Amino acid sequence: MSRPARLAVEDGPEVLHGIFEVSRETVERLTTYVNLLLHWQKAQNLVAPSTLPEAWRRHVADSLQVVAMAPDAARWADLGSGAGFPGLVTAMVQMERLPGAHVHLIESNSRKAAFLRTVIRETGCPATVHASRIEDVSGELAGEIDAVSARALADLSELLAYTEPFQNHGAPAIFHKGKNFRDEVARAAHAWEFDLVERESLIDPDSRLLMISGLRPRGATGKGQTG
Repeated sequence: MSRPARLAVEDGPEVLHGIFEVSRETVERLTTYVNLLLHWQKAQNLVAPSTLPEAWRRHVADSLQVVAMAPDAARWADLGSGAGFPGLVTAMVQMERLPGAHVHLIESNSRKAAFLRTVIRETGCPATVHASRIEDVSGELAGEIDAVSARALADLSELLAYTEPFQNHGAPAIFHKGKNFRDEVARAAHAWEFDLVERESLIDPDSRLLMISGLRPRGATGKGQTG
C-alpha cells in the first residue's frame, strides 16, 4: 500500500506568513484541505506529483496571493478549478472576513468535481461546484460575481474570452501566469483592450499575478488602456 506523500520539513502553514493574514480556524480548514489532497492524489492526478512535498507553498500560499489582490471581493468565480486552487483557498479565507462570501467553482471533470465537493463538505467552506463547461454557466453567474480567478488553465487570450461576461458586469479577473507572461499579454492585446495591474509572485519571482479589468474587444467603442 502506497503512503501519502510527505511534506518537506520547511513546508507547512508557516509559509503563509507575509502573504495574507489568516485566522487559526482558517489554517485548520486549510490543513484539512491539504490532507484530503494528499489522500485523493493516490488515486487521482489532482496536481503535479512533483509539487506535493511543497503543497503548502506551491498551492496554498500561491493561491492566497489572489485573495491579497482583491481582499474586498466576497463573491468569486473560479474557472477550471481542478484541485481547487485558488478557489477553495479563497472560500476558506473570505468566509470569516466578509458576509455573504461565496465561491463558484467551475470544473467540468467529474472526478475533480467530486474532490471539490468532498473538501467543501469536510471544511464547511461556502462554495458551489458547477460540473460544467465555463461557457455554459458564465452567463448565469456573471451578474453575481465580484471577481474571477483562474490558475494554470489557458493562454491569456482564451482566459479573457472566458471572463468577458463577468467583466461586462464589472468583475476584475486575476490570473497566475509564468515566466512567459509578457508574451501572453502582448498576444492578448492584439484582440482586447484592458487595464492591467501586474504583481510579482512571492512564491516564484519569475511568475506574475495579473489583475485585468475594463476588458473589451479591440476596436469597440470607447477608449481602453493596456499595460
